[in-house]
Amino acid sequence: MPSLRTPDGTQLYYRDWGTGRPVVLVHSLLMNGDMWQYQMHHLAEHGHRAIAYDRRGHGRSDDPGAGYDFDTLADDLAAVLDTLGLADVTLVGHSMGGGEVVRYLSRHGDARISRVALVGSTVPCLGVDPVEAAALLERLRTGYGQWVQENAAFSFGTEPIPQVERDRTIQDWMAVSLKAAVECTAANLAADFRAEVSAVRLPALVAHGDSDAFAPLETCGRKTAELIPDSKLVVYRNGSHMLHLSHRRQLNADLLDFVS
Repeated sequence: MPSLRTPDGTQLYYRDWGTGRPVVLVHSLLMNGDMWQYQMHHLAEHGHRAIAYDRRGHGRSDDPGAGYDFDTLADDLAAVLDTLGLADVTLVGHSMGGGEVVRYLSRHGDARISRVALVGSTVPCLGVDPVEAAALLERLRTGYGQWVQENAAFSFGTEPIPQVERDRTIQDWMAVSLKAAVECTAANLAADFRAEVSAVRLPALVAHGDSDAFAPLETCGRKTAELIPDSKLVVYRNGSHMLHLSHRRQLNADLLDFVS
């Protein structure tokens, strides 16, 4: 099982498929790098090197019980790029992963990066009322499984997704470290990336569903596209949060076109 070590000793599992210009895909909160398999396979088949890793506390990576803030998570992404010696990279971030991509750029610069794609991303900010945020975090602490059961349908939306893939996604959510789930959610709810998103000077693809219940199009996708000067917004009709499943063919084609 390929893995690498971050500066604080955390082991991160990763997949590395294909050869060519590298594309590093950062998964969403509660999931792991497996979510990108359709996109990775498509990119690798068309002459690109596709890499996806599991965030600390998620999937097969270590759960150190700390480091679930955006600075540390961005440093973990830097460790992936540095350890693998990557350059001319396209960074792709889904949901919370978009915040890690943006924080990486503001914290480590863009010398290794040629472009970025933000898919259903929660940047620039979610704008959740602090009282509502506190209530959500308490629900996760005391009834995480019940919250997953009640909210899964909103994540998948109305487009047809095979039940086995829905079940696999829920299994991934349930396998995440509870401490990582709570602390990453807290970091994501509190984050405000407006200044950092405005400072992005790379070409950017902003792919967003028009029915995203977790990262609303108007406050997240459309606002991000307005803030990044060299950006293209692609709105997915009937698209919810899980575009990598519900709109996999369109997302595959859009990512390949963008990175090529």
